[in-house]
Amino acid sequence: MKRVIFVCIENSCRSQMAEAFAIIHGQGQIEAYSSGSKPSGTVNPRAIEFMAELDYDLAKHDSRPLSEFAGMDFDYAITMGCGDECPMIKAKHRLDWGIPDPKHENPERFREIRSIIEQKVKDLIAA
Repeated sequence: MKRVIFVCIENSCRSQMAEAFAIIHGQGQIEAYSSGSKPSGTVNPRAIEFMAELDYDLAKHDSRPLSEFAGMDFDYAITMGCGDECPMIKAKHRLDWGIPDPKHENPERFREIRSIIEQKVKDLIAA
């Protein structure tokens, strides 16, 4: 089983959706977490709204700091395009997906970005 952490600065939108898609599509194949270098403390309401369209309750997630995962070993540390390198996270592989932040985008663009995240998570699971 792959252990993965998805990281964004605020841990409120992209990384939360990535963790959710790993849970949805990776049962028994991936152990997923999300975190932020400067977590907002809340999950973005728009991310909750747009994941609800897919029958996933993102409101049950928490915005968490990287310090919660200090000392854990990961197969992958994946940043979402925020520019953080997260050196305190131990990972065999580091990837930056370069995904734009959808929080201020119109609904159509938000859904496009959500789909990009979902596909990248599916590809990671299949790799």
